[in-house]
Amino acid sequence: MSEIDFDTAKEEMARWYWWGIPTFFRCPWQEDPAASDIALLGVPHSSGNGSTERNQHLGPRAVRNVSAQYRRGHGRFGLIPWDVCRINDAGDVPLPEAMVNDVCVEHIEAFAKRFDKAGTRLVAMGGDHSITGPLVKAVAGKDARLSDGRKVALVHFDSHTDSYNHLPHWLGSRRSAAHWASYLVEEGHLDPHRSTQIGIRPNVGTPGSRNTSEELGYRIIGMDEFEEIGTRGVIESVRERIGDAPVYITFDLDSLDPADAPGVSNLEPGYPGIRIGEAVRMLQGLRGLNVVGGDVVCLMPTKDNPNQITAMNAMVVMFEIVSLMADFIATNKK
Repeated sequence: MSEIDFDTAKEEMARWYWWGIPTFFRCPWQEDPAASDIALLGVPHSSGNGSTERNQHLGPRAVRNVSAQYRRGHGRFGLIPWDVCRINDAGDVPLPEAMVNDVCVEHIEAFAKRFDKAGTRLVAMGGDHSITGPLVKAVAGKDARLSDGRKVALVHFDSHTDSYNHLPHWLGSRRSAAHWASYLVEEGHLDPHRSTQIGIRPNVGTPGSRNTSEELGYRIIGMDEFEEIGTRGVIESVRERIGDAPVYITFDLDSLDPADAPGVSNLEPGYPGIRIGEAVRMLQGLRGLNVVGGDVVCLMPTKDNPNQITAMNAMVVMFEIVSLMADFIATNKK
């Protein structure tokens, strides 16, 4: 083959998921924060939730592998995100002190702030849920560019509230997967009165375990209420609460039913969780809002089933967040 033949051959092979170097959705690899409108970031971090198995740091690699085969266009939005804005894989946050959570949290925030300064929206794949604290701090509140210095409204899918401000630490971690939803409020990055926690299971914690979130001002739509009001009711409630605020979406995969996400760090059996189709509909119901950042967390590839359904559903959620951002960018360019 000549050099031209090699170039043509590469183009023809690009459609096959098993060929080439894995990146998120086959995006170009570009680490410069200013080179993207939306940057896809891996956060391979596991030391923020020491009470469970700790292989969440393998999540970004697993999603890069499976996402090569995913669709390019969004049928319901009628757009191809990659055609309307610059979307690149920005690599992984370097975490040389990976086993020390509270140091890693500082490193994640510093790394993510580089993208905020460039005006680039981030969609991160974790990693345990402690990564959300530093990521939100990077894009929201005083001096943040993407949120224009405002607090964000949080849309939080989870089985757990993660607002344990009554505990001084979680097995030694003070900025843990269990604390971020409270310290972001207390430190002025998140407006709880515009925020909603969706999918909280009725069987987690002890009676009164939701109190800390409610005292902070969050609206909780637990699974019992979700079963009553459905996806449409959730969308209406969340949108009314957000108003015109900038939005950050965090999606803990343990909010999904174990049938759709068996490979997570905190499986919650006994009560149904959100099904992936319902989650997709709720995310799509946020269309038109200014989503300035998002993350998907708690994928445990070593617990996934052979067809990697949890990794694939993590990919689906990541794609929906990317599409919300791309649709907003494209609409506001007109």
